[in-house]
Amino acid sequence: MPASNLLLTVVSCIVFMGFVAVVSWLKTRGTVDTGTGYFLAGRGLGATFIAGSLLLTNLSAEQLIGLNGSAYGYNLSSMGWEVTAALATVLMAFIFLPRYLAGAFTTLPEFLSSRFDEGVRQMTVVLFMLGYGLVTIPSVLYSGSIAVLKLFDVPELLQLGYSASLLLTIVLIGALGAAYAILGGLRAVAVSDTLNGVGLLIVGVAVPWLGLQALGEGSVGAGLNILLTTETHKLNAIGGPSDPTPFATLFTGMVFANLFYWCTNQYVIQRTLAARSLAEGQKGVLLSGFFKVLVPLLMMIPGVVAYHLYGPELQSIDLAYPQLVRDVFPVYATGFFLAVLLGAVLSSFNSLINSASTLFCIDVYQPWVSRPVSDAELVRVAKRVGLIITVFSLMVAPLLQFAEEGLWQVIRIFTGFYNIPMIAIVIVGLFTRHVPAVGAKAVIVFHIVAYGAFQFLFKELLPVHFLHLYAILFAIEVLMMLVIGQWRPRINGPSVQPKAAVDLTPWAYAQPCAFTLLSCVVALYVVFSPIGLVGDGSALFAPVLLVLAAINMLMWLWWHRRLNAGVGAQQ
Repeated sequence: MPASNLLLTVVSCIVFMGFVAVVSWLKTRGTVDTGTGYFLAGRGLGATFIAGSLLLTNLSAEQLIGLNGSAYGYNLSSMGWEVTAALATVLMAFIFLPRYLAGAFTTLPEFLSSRFDEGVRQMTVVLFMLGYGLVTIPSVLYSGSIAVLKLFDVPELLQLGYSASLLLTIVLIGALGAAYAILGGLRAVAVSDTLNGVGLLIVGVAVPWLGLQALGEGSVGAGLNILLTTETHKLNAIGGPSDPTPFATLFTGMVFANLFYWCTNQYVIQRTLAARSLAEGQKGVLLSGFFKVLVPLLMMIPGVVAYHLYGPELQSIDLAYPQLVRDVFPVYATGFFLAVLLGAVLSSFNSLINSASTLFCIDVYQPWVSRPVSDAELVRVAKRVGLIITVFSLMVAPLLQFAEEGLWQVIRIFTGFYNIPMIAIVIVGLFTRHVPAVGAKAVIVFHIVAYGAFQFLFKELLPVHFLHLYAILFAIEVLMMLVIGQWRPRINGPSVQPKAAVDLTPWAYAQPCAFTLLSCVVALYVVFSPIGLVGDGSALFAPVLLVLAAINMLMWLWWHRRLNAGVGAQQ
């Protein structure tokens, strides 16, 4: 890259990131002096900030590169991880969020303490903190830095070795992310996420558009025609047994993996716990579901375009998106793209730092000191903990380059140690009263032993996809708790007491909105399937979509009339 282009890229990147920082500071100043202000943004987040922060917390560099790489190397089957998350957002909006807000909880372990006991709280905090500190936070830093290195060839630009470039990038991302999370709390995280989310949507539209233009030799229409009429097997979302995401897994373990992530994972749900009302929380969660439905179009179609442009010749499928961006993105916009990419990585990192600090202060420090703790002390401890976690992550993340081949396997395996028991315990805790704390503790111990055994010792005895293993263990663990509840039912013990700090009136249009969201999921799988764009059954494509559209229109009209009738009756 010529020096003038490099200067333009760096300056434009700094300008956009500076704009995000200034707006975040203006929106945050004077709001982080209290514990509620620091950890939950004063319980004042609206739908836009909730949706924007959820989107950026969830989407990072590994999605940009990984999903496009999967589409380039295989097909669209991996969109299941993104699209089916819409179901989890619906369940969060209607089942989990109302109960969380009714108890005015700051963390998930705090809810488990109210429902079970302090022992369950301590066990889940240990699982969360180990997962965040040893794997999730360092891997976010490492994968984000790798993305920047691949997209902008940092070693060549700076004339540094690979390891030195990686270390420099990790430190830069870590320092910037920690500044938001440590100094500004959750509100700064949410505001910066929303602004970067707008940038990500712009980039998400621009890259496939420019890619189709390049494919059509200047004509987007011609490029789209090539995409839809040649090598259409690349558009298939119905994954087979040999694909990265077999279609059957959508109905087993993936349901529970998404439920854990969107409904119980502290660093994701924390911004919904900060909603200024149930209605705003439901709007934000459902809006994030609509964004997830767009992910295949914005973050997988470019991978298919790359396949048409380059064929199967790239050395690695992970090079598909970086190569496409370098070839089609205009030089004057590369700084903006770099800022958005860094923003996406920063979002995941600073959300994890903020949530880890929150977990430590609310679920470890406050119960441990056994005395009243002032807001100033809590915020001070949270900032120190955030700094310690950041420094530790900066030390661990560069070491992952020496285990690069096994990185994603390690992440997947470790997450499996705590995601399924967490969602099983929360669901049983929400819908039963007689299951005692010993049931939850037994399930945690059982899952760690059983999951570890089937992953490392007896994997050949149960040769199933790891998502199917999730579903099997979930069913066993729920049954275990119900049996223990019948055998030793809880007589007296902790119970969730209603103490809502915000208005719990539901959003009037939540139900038809959720229906439309789920209809979009069905429509996507119809479009990207053998009865849609993939095979010879495209004649069924339009009628199915028309029926779905008609049902949704009738649903909205009926619901609107019902609401108006209710208002008229009250008057």
